[in-house]
Amino acid sequence: MRKNLIILMIDGGRPDRAQKSPIFNKIQEKSINLEHPVTYGPHTIAAMHAVFSGTYGTRTGTNSYWSTYKFKKEKFKTITEYLHELNYYTAADVVNNLVIPKQGLDEFNIHDELKDNLTTNHIEYIKKMKEKNNEEQNFFLYLQYSNIHTGIMNEVLKVYDNFSAEYFENKSKNEKRYDDLFLNAEKYLDKIMEIIYELELEKNSIILIMSDHGISIGEKIGERAYGAFCYDYTIKTFAYFLFPDIIPQKISQQIRTIDYMPTILDYLEIKLDSNYEKIDGVSLLPLFNGSKFLEKYAYSETGNPQNQKAPPKEPNTHSIRTSNWKLIYNSYNRTKELYNLKDDPNEKINLSGKNLEIEETLWKELIKVKNNP
Repeated sequence: MRKNLIILMIDGGRPDRAQKSPIFNKIQEKSINLEHPVTYGPHTIAAMHAVFSGTYGTRTGTNSYWSTYKFKKEKFKTITEYLHELNYYTAADVVNNLVIPKQGLDEFNIHDELKDNLTTNHIEYIKKMKEKNNEEQNFFLYLQYSNIHTGIMNEVLKVYDNFSAEYFENKSKNEKRYDDLFLNAEKYLDKIMEIIYELELEKNSIILIMSDHGISIGEKIGERAYGAFCYDYTIKTFAYFLFPDIIPQKISQQIRTIDYMPTILDYLEIKLDSNYEKIDGVSLLPLFNGSKFLEKYAYSETGNPQNQKAPPKEPNTHSIRTSNWKLIYNSYNRTKELYNLKDDPNEKINLSGKNLEIEETLWKELIKVKNNP
C-alpha cells in the first residue's frame, strides 16, 4: 500500500505562536519543520485552493473571497483528485462550502463552527480512517480547525472595523485574545496527535500540520484581522511534515505553500498529469533529502476593502518576497512598498523609490506572476 495523507489545518495559526508552543515543539522534534512558508492568499479560500492545486490563483481563477466557483477544474487537477484516482478514500471536514475544492472527495462535511466540538468530531474521523486502512484501503483526510477563525469573527470582525481606534490602541488585549484562541488550538492538536499515535497511523501516513494564513493583533491600521494587506503577520504560516522515513529537521529558507502538493505527489511517486496545465509549485523532496535547493520567489495577493464593508471581487494588493526582501504593490492607488526584511522584519521602513536595484528585480517578478494567465 501507498502511504496515507492527513492534513491538519489550523485556520489563522500564527507561526510566532507555534514557535513558542510546547505542543508544537514536541511535534517539531519528529517532523520536518518549515520555518518560513509563505501563503498565496492571506484568507482561507485563495490560500487553500492554491495548496490543493499547487498553483497560484492568478491562474486557477480562485484569487479572492468571491471566486471559489471560478476554479478552473478542467485545467488544474487537485491533490484530492490524484489520490481518489488511486482508490484512496478521500474525506474532509471544513467550516463552509467554499474553502477548498470539492473535486475528488468521497466525503465532504461542513461542521457548525459555533456548536460542534471539533476535537471529538475529528477524533471520530481519524478512527474511521483507521478502519479504512484495516480494510487495506488508503485514505486522504483533511481536517480544518476553525475555532481561531470563529473567535476572531465573533470578537473582532463583528465588533470593530479596519480603522477602529479602540482595536488598534489595545494591542495587549488583542494579543491575549489571540493567545487564548491559539491555546485551544494547541489542546486540540495535542488530542488529535495522541489518537494518531495511539492508532499507529504515523507509521504509514504523511501528516502535514499547517496554517493557511496568520492574523493581525493590531500591527497595521487598516487590517483588524486578515485578508486586507500582504504583510508578514498574515502571509507567513507554519508547516510540520511528518514522514515515516525522512529524518526530522528544521528548514529555515523561504518556502511557498504551493509547493506542498507536488512534494506529497513526489514522495508518493505519483506523476503530474500532463493532460492538465503545468503547476506553479515544485517538489521540496530534494531539499528534505539534503540536496541544494534554490529559493523561489513567493507571490501573495489579496483584496483590500479599504473603506468598503466587503473586499473587492479582484485582488488589489500584491507582494513578491524573498528571505530578505519584499515588494508590495497596491494596485488600487499604484503605490509600492519595499522592505528589507532582514533589518526591518516588522515592515515599518518603506524603501521604495530609493533607487535600490532589488526593487526593479522584484517588480519584474511580481508583474510576471500577477499577469500570468
